[in-house]
Amino acid sequence: MRISRYFTGRSRRSAARGHALVAGLLGCTALSTPALAQEPAERDPASEIVVTGSLDALPVADVGSVFGFDKTIVETPRSASTVSAEQMERFGITEIYDLVAQSPGTFTNSFFGVGGALDIRGTPGEVYFRGVRRLDNPGNYPTPIAAADRVDIVRGPASPIYGPSKTGGYINFVPRSARAQGGAFMASPEGKIGLTLGSWNKTDLTAQIRGPGHIGTQEFGYSLYAEVEDSGSYWDNMSTNQTILQAAFDTDLTPDLRLEFGGMYHRFRGQQNGGWNRLTQDLVDDGTYITGNAISLDTDGDGQMSVEEINAAVPGGLSIFGGFACGGGVFADSITDACYTSSPNNLLNLQNTGTTTLSRRKTLTGKDDRLDNNATTLYADLIWTGPGDIEIKNQAFYDSYENINENAYGFSQLHDSWVFEDKIVVSKTFESSAGTFAFQFSPSIRYTSFEHGEDFNYEYFHRVDLTQGYDPASDRLLSTECDCNYTSYVDGHYTDVAFAALTDLDFAFGLDVTLGARYDHVKAKSTSDIGRMEAAQVASDRADGIPDSASGSKGAWSWSASANYKLPLGLVPYATIARQSVVIAGQGAEIAVSNIAGDTFITASKLYEGGIKGSWLDDTLYAAISVYKQERTDYNAQSSTVNQAVETKGLEAELRWAVDEHLLITGAYTRTKVYNLTFYEAGSTFSFLGMEDLVNVTDQTLHLGGQPGGLIPITSKSDSRRAGIPTNLYALTATYAFDNGLAFAGSMVAVDSVYSGQSQAVRLPAYTLFDASASYSTGPWDLRVVVKNVTNEKYFRANFTELFGSTIALPERPRSVQATLSYNF
Repeated sequence: MRISRYFTGRSRRSAARGHALVAGLLGCTALSTPALAQEPAERDPASEIVVTGSLDALPVADVGSVFGFDKTIVETPRSASTVSAEQMERFGITEIYDLVAQSPGTFTNSFFGVGGALDIRGTPGEVYFRGVRRLDNPGNYPTPIAAADRVDIVRGPASPIYGPSKTGGYINFVPRSARAQGGAFMASPEGKIGLTLGSWNKTDLTAQIRGPGHIGTQEFGYSLYAEVEDSGSYWDNMSTNQTILQAAFDTDLTPDLRLEFGGMYHRFRGQQNGGWNRLTQDLVDDGTYITGNAISLDTDGDGQMSVEEINAAVPGGLSIFGGFACGGGVFADSITDACYTSSPNNLLNLQNTGTTTLSRRKTLTGKDDRLDNNATTLYADLIWTGPGDIEIKNQAFYDSYENINENAYGFSQLHDSWVFEDKIVVSKTFESSAGTFAFQFSPSIRYTSFEHGEDFNYEYFHRVDLTQGYDPASDRLLSTECDCNYTSYVDGHYTDVAFAALTDLDFAFGLDVTLGARYDHVKAKSTSDIGRMEAAQVASDRADGIPDSASGSKGAWSWSASANYKLPLGLVPYATIARQSVVIAGQGAEIAVSNIAGDTFITASKLYEGGIKGSWLDDTLYAAISVYKQERTDYNAQSSTVNQAVETKGLEAELRWAVDEHLLITGAYTRTKVYNLTFYEAGSTFSFLGMEDLVNVTDQTLHLGGQPGGLIPITSKSDSRRAGIPTNLYALTATYAFDNGLAFAGSMVAVDSVYSGQSQAVRLPAYTLFDASASYSTGPWDLRVVVKNVTNEKYFRANFTELFGSTIALPERPRSVQATLSYNF
């Protein structure tokens, strides 16, 4: 049985269940009854600070997603921001790329066009769900941030209470709550139904309701959300079909015991987008594209190239390393025309070549490409509040995905992975004339099971002429189609048993000290399914001393120490130093056999951060500035897709001002420099080479039927800078709401020019992106129109800069319009 068919069968059953649930949710508006609802954190409603017109954008509410204590962002000695549901609605934020305008320190390269996680401080970030880390998602599916009640953006490694995490930071997805703001019970149910239509056949239907319910005498609060989207795309051969279902339930089992449980199901059907191939500076600047057809290697006439057919034509495949075929070496400047003029390398030559102007719609996505993902997230929190402000919380969390990814140019991948975590947090607070002193103790266990296969040894971006599309000479038989010839296929599991302790010492004289420590013991096993792997790859791995299976265990410490001080005039300077351990897992949450065998599957990073924050004018004006340096302490292991060994230096500044009940203004500045320490220590790195790299090749059409590779010399620290991340980024937003229900909003993001790849051969231009929206509310009706890329700016996003940056880049979308009509009840 083909894996792809097996997955599709499961997907159809899941889709049927999903649409049935959506129908049930849309009909439940007639089933509302009086209810119970309150915030997870018990607060006196009278103590809540509400600034009319602020869209909940001001950092005046408690946010426990940074350190684990319910403190405001002003009081928290770390760089962090929040984006509320009101902000997302007003500004038309629908994907993670839109968050760049709302928070400093964020900018995301393209991960083949899929917004799974933000790049934070220049490195791939993570996604948390209600404070618990989800499975890695660099580009498995787009994170549905529009379904969130709030998104917290935390820059830098997570607090020890949250477990091993990456260097750069994370976004915390806070789902819609079953409890009312401020802890008060809802007097009646409320809901909304909305329809969004837009450019390129965008069609999106949402429905939400929250309110009361009871089973017998047991009262509970509930929140239900559903979204169904069936949209086209600006780019050819792309579309989005997705279903999102979200539910939350809260109830008081006893006066001292509370239960919160719920989850989210996300069925996504779409495609990855590699962008433009045959990349040159002329293509970026003027759209000038080199045309031509590859020589067909499809000898059996089935319409696809198989691995066997490729090797029969050119032993070892069409990815030619260095210039050895013409007496050269490992670097790009040793490659000449002569490398591709004799057999068998002359089979890499293009035929019928020429040039044309390429449309931005024409990208590497093929008609049969697919990215299918089913993600399920469940949680259950049991919270006991005892005498003397003691609280014991048990958090149970489950997250899973089934994923298959197929691209005609030669890359395919699958994951079937899940994680279960159970964490107990014991909290106790003491108050005296000296101050308020809070303590947390947390044992936890986290079990991850993974199955991951990928096929990348024979991916050839340039064989397809984008003006014509795929044909038998460019369409490759994928491993997921034949269940064969995988480059890697592993299954296994790892268990993390940990204990963490935190304390927050808030002294009455203005000093606040936060200290934390954690010990993780991780036991892991990974086994290669050599029967599914390409025989040549198995032989190569064994020759390199990599066993077929490996198991091992390792312990690691994490700790943090932070302090801030409340100065006169509302200023709060702070400083943080932290060491955070991290598990080196891949795109499907897998741990490589080689990393376990080499005892390199856990490493650590350090953070040094200092800054100053403040809140003024009755908490209507907030500003913060921070400087930081963070780096990995061990450069021996990295995942090039999701966890790189880097050093980052930067500055982040943020301003949020609710001028009055009508006008909200925010601004941000980011300065970032990211250096890959592995590359710097080695003095070089492998990369696939683009046309601008091959300076001694006079006829570039000689090699476009394959993919040259070689070493990029890293002779200075500047050579090791991560490409695609701008040094300077400026953001500004503003929104004004009139008393008659009319509101306007706009955002601007100005981005420096960047290199597309590690070799620094192609430069992507600087750009300024403007988005705008207008909305009108009358009675139960809301109408919002959003225009993205108002000025129709032509801009690009770098793609997988470490390996492919000089060969491909993603041309971004032009101006688009979408309109949303909502009915509130």
